[in-house]
Amino acid sequence: MITSAIEEFDQYLNDKSLKFEAIIIGGAALSILHIITRMTEDVDCIDPVIPDEIKKASAEFIKLNPKHGLNPEKFLNNGPISIIETLPDGWKGRTQLIFQGKALTFFTLGRIDLLKTKLDAMVHRGRDMEDVVAMKPTEAELVECKEWVLNADGGEHWPEMVKESFDELRSKLNGNS
Repeated sequence: MITSAIEEFDQYLNDKSLKFEAIIIGGAALSILHIITRMTEDVDCIDPVIPDEIKKASAEFIKLNPKHGLNPEKFLNNGPISIIETLPDGWKGRTQLIFQGKALTFFTLGRIDLLKTKLDAMVHRGRDMEDVVAMKPTEAELVECKEWVLNADGGEHWPEMVKESFDELRSKLNGNS
């Protein structure tokens, strides 16, 4: 599980007298929150930009710990950092603490903002459906999130993709897989 890698990385950073605090999203955040149990391959940081010394330490840690089966270049990353440009106003004030170690502190988005990012990923990538199902969104949450997801992409076929994905999601949530 990614959580054991995070706990060990926390100790690794502490031993090096390094500290890092970040807002994370994605599978790692959902794992820490005990929403999903599947393995995830990385920790997606959206704020701040990861300092070089932390990036280097994360790659060293993974190389020294192949048992985790993680990619040293991807373990701790800023891949989805551009999402902060589209998050709803006030999102930082809704973050929640999810991991407090000796050297690492991780926050994640508030539930509705995290759900929005997962729904967006579900439509874009088509592989996050099970994560969204595991979050057990209510119909009211889906209605609230849909407008944001619709505005997340300006592509010609995007509205149709959103509708199809949300319809499939509702079917799965209602037990009609």
